[in-house]
Amino acid sequence: MVLGLCSGTHDSAAALLADGALVGLVEEERLNGVKHTKAYPARSVDWLLEAAGLRPQDVTDVAYNFAPRLYLKGAMPLRHLRPGTAGRAMPRARSFLTVTRRASARLRQFGQHFPNAALHGVEHHRAHGLYAFAASGFDTAAVLVVDSLGETTTTSFCAARRTGSAIDLHSRWSLADPASLGYAYGAVTEHLGWRRGDEEGTVMALAALGDPGRYRDLFAQAIPLTSDAFALDPAWFPLRVISSRYPRLSPGFVSATCPPRAPGQELEQVHADVAAALQERTEQVMVHLARQARYRTGERTLCVGGGVALNCLSLGRIVEEAGYDEVFVPPSPGDAGTAVGAALSVHQTRSAATVAGIRDECYLGPSFDGIDLAVPRPGMTAHRPADAARFLAVQLAEGKIVGVFRGALEAGPRALGNRSILASPLIPEVVERLNARVKFREPFRPFAPVVLADKTADYFTLGQGAPYMSFASGVTELARATIPAIVHANGLARVQTLAPDRNPFMDAVLREFCEITGTPVLINTSLNIKGKPICGTPDHALDCLAESGIDALLLEDWWVTEE
Repeated sequence: MVLGLCSGTHDSAAALLADGALVGLVEEERLNGVKHTKAYPARSVDWLLEAAGLRPQDVTDVAYNFAPRLYLKGAMPLRHLRPGTAGRAMPRARSFLTVTRRASARLRQFGQHFPNAALHGVEHHRAHGLYAFAASGFDTAAVLVVDSLGETTTTSFCAARRTGSAIDLHSRWSLADPASLGYAYGAVTEHLGWRRGDEEGTVMALAALGDPGRYRDLFAQAIPLTSDAFALDPAWFPLRVISSRYPRLSPGFVSATCPPRAPGQELEQVHADVAAALQERTEQVMVHLARQARYRTGERTLCVGGGVALNCLSLGRIVEEAGYDEVFVPPSPGDAGTAVGAALSVHQTRSAATVAGIRDECYLGPSFDGIDLAVPRPGMTAHRPADAARFLAVQLAEGKIVGVFRGALEAGPRALGNRSILASPLIPEVVERLNARVKFREPFRPFAPVVLADKTADYFTLGQGAPYMSFASGVTELARATIPAIVHANGLARVQTLAPDRNPFMDAVLREFCEITGTPVLINTSLNIKGKPICGTPDHALDCLAESGIDALLLEDWWVTEE
């Protein structure tokens, strides 16, 4: 019984392997309501143990998604004494020593909850890579992991293969900090007035409104390509110190671009231009890394993990340009997913039992079947439609914006139909209402479409499946003409392709909507409002109905509206 934990940094989560079967993957924010929480995932652990019929003393192994001792490599200051790092090498070394101590103490604290468990620290990029590959349907693949920092590694790739009941990662290559694409993107996100580690997607969306040419040369100097990867120039991105007291951008970067933008400050064209150049360079680096992984491994399929794998524009470019037959991103490519990878790594050393429940799975959290809303909250009414899918499709076709809370909670940051807000892409004012009254977010941010898998080619040019909304795709003339609401300013859309067996209820809704309107596409955005996580409990969903401008909530089979 192996419990995988992501805790103490951001996006706390827990995963449980019981005799090799994945019981679930749960992100703590969905249950405690604190977005990107770093708290110990107590609620997630409790749910997993209850779902498996286990007690804390039944857990045999705890797998932490970092290996504390590996941080010590970052505590070697002489490696970073070079021009451009003056004043940072020693503080950096001390900061890595501090993190080593904290991570070691955290792992020991986990043991207090599970008296019979052996404690294991798992190398962070190994956890990312194992989960990314295990969740795919591939028997062999190249695996690319790109994030801000895992111990001291920022980028890695390897070859992966299934060998009987185990997964073998071999021929690994890695890049150490300070060369970090996630670090650079987060630093610029913060400079532009958004939260690092949270709102990089806003910068990615803003990039469509900018001119990358204005700062193209700057970012080419700041993030130069090397023969096998890339580097960060400390003249633009100073050496990382794990402390908020040390700026992540140099005075030279600020003077060459713009002053730091305060949150909420009016956007100017310069902000969009910086975002555009950053995004363009990120895509170039990611395609370069993917090509290197293909060249070094000889594989024709690719799995991508790590926080930078959430950059759907880069992943779309990899599909188009890196030369793979198929590219896969798991539903939870960020740190939450490493709870599964860490558990899997330990399981493989402790048992020969075949792993089950990871491959092609995304609905891995709590469900609330049998909920009774005959007497809903004060000020709300509820009834049960005879045919919930048909009823929902009719309401959407009439212009209603509806929250859906049904079935098991999705893993990862994308709503995939079970914790979604759905709307028609055919009615322009619906999109305006979604941004202004429901999501309370910037008007330039696009909304993602979900499409019936067998109709994808009519509207999107991606050329492969996208079940977890991981790739930006080009659109066809039919899409531009009939559903412009889902097309971003750059002419792309972050599409979810839905096969019938993935989510039968959502498939039924889409088919009913298509029968009514002739269009097999809906807007699908997450069931939450700005600043809060995706709703993980019925109470959270009812709060969303009360606090946002959605017209109704389908809570399991109950249609709930405000009076």
